[in-house]
Amino acid sequence: MYRKYKMFFTMIFQALLRQKTRMFIALLAVAVGAAIISGMITVYREVPAQLGREFRAYGANVLVLPAGDSSTFDETSLTSVRNALSGEDVVGLAPFLYERLEVNKQPVITGGTDFAELKKVSPYWMVKGEYPAEGSKEILLGAEVAKKIAQDADKAIGQTVSVSAGEGTAIKQFTVSGVVSTGGKEEQFAFVDLHMLQEITGKAGAVGLAQLSIVADGDKLAAVEEKIGAADPAVQPQEVRQIARSEFSVLSKLQVLILLVTLIVLVLTLICVTTTMTAVVTERRKEIGLKKALGASNHNIVMEFLGEGCVLGALGGLLGSGLGYLFAQSVSMNVFSRGISFAPGIAILAIVLSILVTGIASLIPVRIATNVDPAIVLRGE
Repeated sequence: MYRKYKMFFTMIFQALLRQKTRMFIALLAVAVGAAIISGMITVYREVPAQLGREFRAYGANVLVLPAGDSSTFDETSLTSVRNALSGEDVVGLAPFLYERLEVNKQPVITGGTDFAELKKVSPYWMVKGEYPAEGSKEILLGAEVAKKIAQDADKAIGQTVSVSAGEGTAIKQFTVSGVVSTGGKEEQFAFVDLHMLQEITGKAGAVGLAQLSIVADGDKLAAVEEKIGAADPAVQPQEVRQIARSEFSVLSKLQVLILLVTLIVLVLTLICVTTTMTAVVTERRKEIGLKKALGASNHNIVMEFLGEGCVLGALGGLLGSGLGYLFAQSVSMNVFSRGISFAPGIAILAIVLSILVTGIASLIPVRIATNVDPAIVLRGE
């Protein structure tokens, strides 16, 4: 049995070596096809996570709101939410409490927040100057508010402003640490440290809402909302639909595009290998006729050519899967500035697909080979 298989593979490799030029072209086609397939499948797998994190630059995709008719919830609920999402890819969770305060005796909606988390959740905020330090008497003014305080918004940075909860309440002095521009309503607000706002308004531990930025979409995002709802009855999650749906739409279309490209590459590889193998069979008609004259059956001829095709597919798939990983790594580094890990499963899939494609591509040439009439061929007709 060992000698039989050894002879079989020896015949296959010798046949491949005799047709070096044609087989090299076929091998190159299979390798390129496998490289693109492997690379595309890797990108297909990695794109949702990579793009999902990139989308987080556009803001939170879930709001954590007070449940029922309550206008606020306790800060401890955020701890429950964080614990519930411990296994998820959370980018940031920024709490907010909004109150109307008087800044230099002008009514301004002021938000209290955790600026460290805010930077993660809303990286698109353009801040001239600095964010307020935690627990400090510093204030971040929206661009429109800063213009009211100083004719030039930039000149407001470093100035001292008075802040109070209204007439008859204590006045505190804050230093303007920076001016924020977002192109949205934030430019009409002022922002201070959450605990400082709670102290001014006498609402210790109160939070009005929290903005959650998490890498999730579709069903996974729905599962995240369920976890938040179950974590604490005092809060309820609400999807930011405009962002979540846009993200889902873009990812879906991109994945469909990748699948279409992969299918086209498979078809082109199939055509190229079929053409090459057909030419090989045509050139070897006399050899096939001689083998039949010496007693080789159609089954033997079929197995030989299918074996050549499958070996070609295995070699091309092995080479292509390595090149595909390098291609996917290059795409990820240049587009997302992040590396990706090698996935053995994708490499095996690329090799199996390459063998299947070359096997299918060999069917037409094999049919031609089995129809060779040894008497006619050996007469030179």
